Amino acid sequence: MAPRGFPYADLQSFIAALEEAGELRRVTVPVDPTLEISEIVTRTVRAGGPAILFERPTRGDMPLVINLFGTEKRMAMALGVDRLDEVGERIGAIAKPELPVGWSGIREGIGKVLQLKSMPPKKVKTAPCQEVVLRGDEVDLNRLPGLQVWPGDGGIFHNFGLTHTKHPETGKRNLGLYRLQQHSKNTLGMHWQIHKDSTAHHAVAERLGQRLPVAVAIGCDPVVTYAASAPLPADIDEYLFAGFLQGERIEMVDCVSVPLQVPAEAQIVLEGYLEPGERHPEGPFGDHTGYYTPVEPFPVLHIETMTMRKKPIYHSIITSKPPQEDHGLGKATERIFLPLAKILIPDIVDYDMPASGVFHNCLIVSIRKRYPKHAQKVMSAIWGAHLLSLVKLIVVVDEDVDVHDYHEVAFRAFGNVDYARDLMLTEGPVDHLDHSSYQQFWGGKAGVDATRKLPTEGYTRGWPEEMTMAPEVVSLVDKRWKEYGL
Repeated sequence: MAPRGFPYADLQSFIAALEEAGELRRVTVPVDPTLEISEIVTRTVRAGGPAILFERPTRGDMPLVINLFGTEKRMAMALGVDRLDEVGERIGAIAKPELPVGWSGIREGIGKVLQLKSMPPKKVKTAPCQEVVLRGDEVDLNRLPGLQVWPGDGGIFHNFGLTHTKHPETGKRNLGLYRLQQHSKNTLGMHWQIHKDSTAHHAVAERLGQRLPVAVAIGCDPVVTYAASAPLPADIDEYLFAGFLQGERIEMVDCVSVPLQVPAEAQIVLEGYLEPGERHPEGPFGDHTGYYTPVEPFPVLHIETMTMRKKPIYHSIITSKPPQEDHGLGKATERIFLPLAKILIPDIVDYDMPASGVFHNCLIVSIRKRYPKHAQKVMSAIWGAHLLSLVKLIVVVDEDVDVHDYHEVAFRAFGNVDYARDLMLTEGPVDHLDHSSYQQFWGGKAGVDATRKLPTEGYTRGWPEEMTMAPEVVSLVDKRWKEYGL
């Protein structure tokens, strides 16, 4: 049963639902957005604590909410389900009929889901996000309680801005989630990485010698916010996906000064443009890898218009080595996209992306092994699958292994592997933020075959039988356990 009040009309209604469920606390004393909030939130996340509404940040003129998605429970509440797997099961039930295997299959699977179960965004003429309109010299990013999260950060960053762009030739919209460094009262550094769709939009605009319009929405409803982080194919509209998740059309409004649309219920919207060829040093930034990313040149957003609600709430997130709030977002993606991953790679039974691997560094996969080198075939398929191509370590286990039980996975990976034969090494693309690769954007990868080995794979010793207790003895001891007095 979905939580009462879902779908949430806006950020305020989600905050109210969290507070009613005992999942949000208010901090009423003044707190500094430079470092102090970061330390408070990091301790809270690691204790499995609640979302926090800071009512009196000492920078800006509005409250700040954070850690909305820091647990699987709150992430499930955000999507209106009791378990994250429920969303994936809905997708799987619709996309189950036979589809082409491969990337075209996953595109068709998503498209079929969206066609059957959602509607296009609904355009409205007036919107809460435009109750206040600031133009030109009135624009002042210092009204926002942007965070400096770590001592070595290059300044103030806005970490949960939903960035809207449009392909200059096709008009195809993209919604992405990128960090934004505040350079001045009306300029931001756009840290969109090399593999992101907005980067491609910007490249086309520069080739044509055109400005690229950009709109950044801060404080959207939780479903739209999640959709911005989801690894959708470039030709799938994030707002169709959000409509499917929410079960109703997403209301959008035309921007005041750029030819884009944004969620009508957002808290704050920044509208502006990128000049072709303009770059500005961006960073350092303490990222989810646990290390500072270095200074690099990135495009600059010139903000012409800033719109907001009369009483907005600013939304942000803390980045650091795991565990951190993005665990909830990453786990949702893992569960929601499992059925679609199975369309792309039918061999997969289940998978897990460990938070300690910051989700894209390690993938644990279980398969129903049917033929020699089946595990290696699955590894190769994963490295050819959209953003799964960035995975650095793949561990493949048999279907009877629980991929979410890291102790069990480690037992198989440590004990079932002859590293002279069962280790697959290759090179390929890695995440933009990967500091370990000797060359930026590409590096070494490894696949570990921790499955039982077959005679046809050259294993001629006869794989041993695993020890398991007789079921009747397990049942007997269960019944008599209290008698033992242990």
